[in-house]
Amino acid sequence: MKFFVFTKQKLLVMAGAVLVCLLAVCISTNSYSKAVTASTTERKIPIYCVEEDEKKVSISFDAAWGNEQTETLLNILDDKKVKATFFLVGEWVDKYPESVKEIAKRGHDVENHSDTHAHLPQLTDDGIKKELVDCNNKIKALTGKSPTLFRPPYGDYNNNVVDVTNKINMYCVQWDIDSLDWKDPTPQ
Repeated sequence: MKFFVFTKQKLLVMAGAVLVCLLAVCISTNSYSKAVTASTTERKIPIYCVEEDEKKVSISFDAAWGNEQTETLLNILDDKKVKATFFLVGEWVDKYPESVKEIAKRGHDVENHSDTHAHLPQLTDDGIKKELVDCNNKIKALTGKSPTLFRPPYGDYNNNVVDVTNKINMYCVQWDIDSLDWKDPTPQ
């Protein structure tokens, strides 16, 4: 037969351990319920890929800054008989209208990347709409075709960005592989 002798010190240590366990359970239960509550909000996401019966790759480029390599890029695409999608910022369209026309003339899709390359989740719905519509108008004036695809600058979006895009009959599109070319890597 075993006897357990509880001293005042052992009782305090056990009581402390029980309190810590109860506190941990309360905190984890409270955190869990908040997580469940938060996850019931529908998260709208852009299109990342589409199902195809054939194996296909879509190549896209975002043009927001310079156009020093645009002609070379277009020549490479022509040489390889590849068509791509170019997401253009309205300010880029203003600066390089001949490049916009040439991209369209060579049969590539010319789409929307906002008017000023703003962080759209920080804007009101009207501000988001203005960014899209202004860029669309600039592209249509040069190519005769209004964009139907929109890629948010920085890949930065929220439900409002997706909703506003859809409300003006456009599709919000993301990439699923980033070349990280914006980091200016070495050729290797």
